[in-house]
Amino acid sequence: MTDDAAGAATGSAPEDGLPSVLRFATELVAWVATPWWLSGTSWVLAVASLVVLIGLPTVFSTRGDKAQVMVAVPGWATIGLVLLQLAAAVVSAWALWPVWAAVAVSVLAAATLVTEQPRWRWLARQP
Repeated sequence: MTDDAAGAATGSAPEDGLPSVLRFATELVAWVATPWWLSGTSWVLAVASLVVLIGLPTVFSTRGDKAQVMVAVPGWATIGLVLLQLAAAVVSAWALWPVWAAVAVSVLAAATLVTEQPRWRWLARQP
């Protein structure tokens, strides 16, 4: 028992080439747009947003989802962190950028939501 489409037998997340690319692209938008938007209010909020959007997913992850796990969290926490980044990308894009750019970010986030479903089903089963 060494192969399973959902990654259950090996304990690792399902293969996710395209979902990973879309997720990373959306994360990049969140990392750029959110502090940029918040810097108009407070540089402290801008820095805090980077700590939350980059720092938390770096430190907290679900076993089997990444090669190295610093602090293990249940799968639902990883899903929540991804949802936070998707929301930050969309909200910040609409607050900052022209409509065409905000629509593009919204489509990217929607595509990420759709393609992430197999990974999220796997994550939802992880303690």
